[in-house]
Amino acid sequence: MVPTLLKKYREVLLWGRQEEVVGRKMRGKAASGKAIFVLCIACFLAGTLFTGQMWTNRPSNNTTHQNKSNLLPLPKPRDCDHKRKLIEGRAGDVMEEVSKTHQAIKSLDKAVSTLEMELTAARTSQSSSGQQLTRQHGGSSSSSNLQKAFVVIGINTAFSSKKRRDSIRETWLPKGSDLKQLEKEKGIVVRFMIGHSTTAGGILDKAIDAEHAQHKDFLRLDHVEGYHELSTKTRLFFSTVVSLWDADFYVKVDDDIHLNLGMLVSTLVKYRSRPRVYIGCMKSGPVLYQKGVKYHEAEHWKFGEEGNKYFRHATGQIYAISKDLATYISINWPILHRYANEDVSLGSWLLGLEVEHVDERSMCCGTPPDCDWKARTGNVCVASFDWSCSGICKSVERMKEIHKACGEGDGAVWNIDL
Repeated sequence: MVPTLLKKYREVLLWGRQEEVVGRKMRGKAASGKAIFVLCIACFLAGTLFTGQMWTNRPSNNTTHQNKSNLLPLPKPRDCDHKRKLIEGRAGDVMEEVSKTHQAIKSLDKAVSTLEMELTAARTSQSSSGQQLTRQHGGSSSSSNLQKAFVVIGINTAFSSKKRRDSIRETWLPKGSDLKQLEKEKGIVVRFMIGHSTTAGGILDKAIDAEHAQHKDFLRLDHVEGYHELSTKTRLFFSTVVSLWDADFYVKVDDDIHLNLGMLVSTLVKYRSRPRVYIGCMKSGPVLYQKGVKYHEAEHWKFGEEGNKYFRHATGQIYAISKDLATYISINWPILHRYANEDVSLGSWLLGLEVEHVDERSMCCGTPPDCDWKARTGNVCVASFDWSCSGICKSVERMKEIHKACGEGDGAVWNIDL
């Protein structure tokens, strides 16, 4: 096509030069009408030839149809294309959100179903325990009749620990009518917690029944006593007390610990408005994997390689948890795993929750001179014990002297305003 156009252009150019020669010869003379006419005809012919060449080289309909697949599509108007993409994008987002919502509903239904089954199991167990406790304490296991309290304190004890219990009654624990008055006026409930022997109704159980008849300070659990069953006992303790008392806090303490009730309550009051509180002397001791040693952890492999430490948890001598955490244990107790050590078990139950761990060092003071010196400076301890014995060494013989040196005074707990 291009060579043809050049050829036509040369012809017109040659013709123009010939006319220029003629024009020079005729310089000074007016152009004739014939010359003007010939010039117009030439321009017309040149234009016709150029247009015809363009039309001749245009693809035919058949050629266009055959090569249609090889041609690029014409761009669509931007506005239409933009709207189409916007609509398609919105539709995709909506479908994705619908799918996510559907999956969330399914997961929620599964979780609710699981919790309902576990709650039913917990209520069934609590009902049987509550009926037994009702006969012994004259209370009711119905949730509508729960007794209001600020704190419920369970003193972990055993059949062989009568002398320890007597030493506590003679020092920091009010007795008889004073214990009832403390519960009524201050909302401070204190009980020795114990289960039953392997032969229910035997001589050991009868001895506890007689002791309870005298002092009215026991909480009997539907539990078979045994040193290696402390995790089970702790789990059952929280499940039981939640079914009997509506309290802000629930405390577990061992029967070889000196406790200042007034300081304990004053400390707990500071955390009364906070949800999900776990209070105690936080530690992270080594996982004892050697067989035969005290506190041996049979499931040590779950905590990593040999020589690792436990996660942070409160030491077992004394700790406190808020109402919502005790309720959580009460509902989920059938699926809460029990490790060899009960303090590790409790820490594991709360580890994956949104829980505030409070490292309260006044709950793990040493025996005199440690707690004595702190009391003289105005920092009365909540609890005192010897780390080497995981309690007070020779607690029966020493409880009175520790109470005399480190006690807050018999009237301290009555002067607390809750």
